[in-house]
Formats: sequence, structure tokens, C-alpha cells
Amino acid sequence: MNNMPTITKNLLIINILMFAGRYVASLYGIDLDNLLGLHFFLASDFRWYQFFTYMFMHGGLEHIFFNMFAVWMFGRVVENTMGPRRFLFYYMTCGLGAGLMQEGVQYVSFLTQGLGSYEQVSLSGVTVEMAEYLNRWTTVGASGAVYGILLAFGMTYPEERIFIFPFPFPIKAKYFVCGYAVIELLSALSRSNDGVAHFAHLGGMLFGLLLILYWRNHGGGRSGSGYGGYSYYDRDSGSNGWRQWFSGIFRRQKSSHTTQRNGGKYTQDMNYRQQQKEHEEEINHILDKVKRNGYNGLTEEEKKRLFDFSQKK
Repeated sequence: MNNMPTITKNLLIINILMFAGRYVASLYGIDLDNLLGLHFFLASDFRWYQFFTYMFMHGGLEHIFFNMFAVWMFGRVVENTMGPRRFLFYYMTCGLGAGLMQEGVQYVSFLTQGLGSYEQVSLSGVTVEMAEYLNRWTTVGASGAVYGILLAFGMTYPEERIFIFPFPFPIKAKYFVCGYAVIELLSALSRSNDGVAHFAHLGGMLFGLLLILYWRNHGGGRSGSGYGGYSYYDRDSGSNGWRQWFSGIFRRQKSSHTTQRNGGKYTQDMNYRQQQKEHEEEINHILDKVKRNGYNGLTEEEKKRLFDFSQKK
């Protein structure tokens, strides 16, 4: 845990604590899923803050295990690439997007079923008031945000090979992400009553994609608020865009520290330029190694150096 990036570590801790708190609260007759889970916006129990709290609640041990395993496995790599602040913003955006997508799908279902015209609904022979029925439309889980992390990993390291049970051979990250997206889409369109919010998963990926595309098209000098003229996930991120992004960090730092006014002319601080050049060469060497051997092929010192560099932006 000591070498785990800050946001990833804290996300794991918060989710585990909330899961434990859910169990303890149930012993006292308190239903945290009802309080913090995301209700349908037309339900009486809906609260706006549930768009954020729902992603820290989970319905069972299997649910939280697989979500947190994915956060641990892929989130730490994505955070080391993005940096903590941007990663947290990305994570929360994907979770919020998943919630909005789920609300939209539920509203379409509400309209197509004509539920607004009824005061009661029959469930397995039991009559339930419509208000109570709508309050049962509750969504919990970090899956939407997790699917956003998977997308970011696939776009950052598309050629990275990962092992997925039960396949006995490695799969490239880009195929892994595309496969998951297709499975979720088919599951969502099949209208299977499996209790899984497939459209929410797709919503997390969709909002993650939109955010990445925004960073790509509005980063750097194009919007006046980027990293040395390069946006995060630059257009050729599949080859050397990630390298340009990291290098751009140091170009931005250099341009803001190495010039000074002297008689109407700007002079360069040669020592600082040399230091920054050495830094760029070091990070490029590490990133080349990532491209050849994958992130796990780095030594602990190299992972630490890569993480430290990402903190400087």
C-alpha cells in the first residue's frame, strides 16, 4: 500500500469502510443503500447528493471485490499517468456520468411503461404503491467509474498485454476494453432482468471518452491551459503521444522558469535548461521501457520516478 498512488489508495479505503459501515448500520436497522444509493429522480427518496454517494456503496462482497480489484489493478497505472488531481476528477466524472445515464434509462422506462398513469403496481401477486415501487429503483456501485478507468487504461496503453481469466493467453488492452464495451451493450439491449445496470457501465465509459476527447482537443496551447502545447491523450497516444504529454510538462515548466527580462531581451538560464533536458531524457527512457515491457516491467525506483514526474504538472 505504501507505493500505491494517493487517490487510488484512498478510493480503496473509502469504499471498504463504506461497505463495512453498511453492514454495521444494518444491525441498527439503518439502510444506507436507501440513504446513499441513487434513487430514480421522480422517487420521493431521491436526493441530489446521491449522484456522488452511490458510487461508494456496494450490494455485496462479490460486487465490491471485483470493482476494487479493478481500481487497484488499473487505477494505479492510470493515476500515475494522469496525476492525482486529474485522475480524481476523471473518476468522479465517470461515476457521475454513469448515474446520469442510469437516470435517463429509468426515465425512458417510466414513460414507455406508462407508470405515471397508475397509483399501484403488482409484483408477483403483491400490490405495491407506485411511490414505494419507484423508491425501489436504486443504483449502487462504483462500476461506472471503474469502466471509465478501463477505458482510460486501454487508450493510454493500447498494446499492453493482460491476462484475463479464463483465457490462457494475454489480450491487448485495446481489445479487452472494446470487448467489455460490446458485452455491456449487448447485455443492455437484451433487456435481461439480471439486476445489473449495464447502461450505467456504458455511461461511465461514454463520459470518460468525452472527457478524454475534450482534453485531447483543448489541451496545451490550443486552449491556453495545457501542458507545453500537448494535451493529455494526444491524437497519436497509441505510439508516442503519451511521451509528448510527459515531455510537454517539462517544456511548460521550462518556459515559465528559464526566461527573464534584461534590457528588453530574454536570456536563457543554461543550467536550468540542461537540468530539464536531463529530466526529459530520463522520463523518455522510462516511458520507452513501459512501451517495450509494460508498466509492471519497471523497477520500483522507476515507478517512483514516473509517479514523481506526474505530480509536477
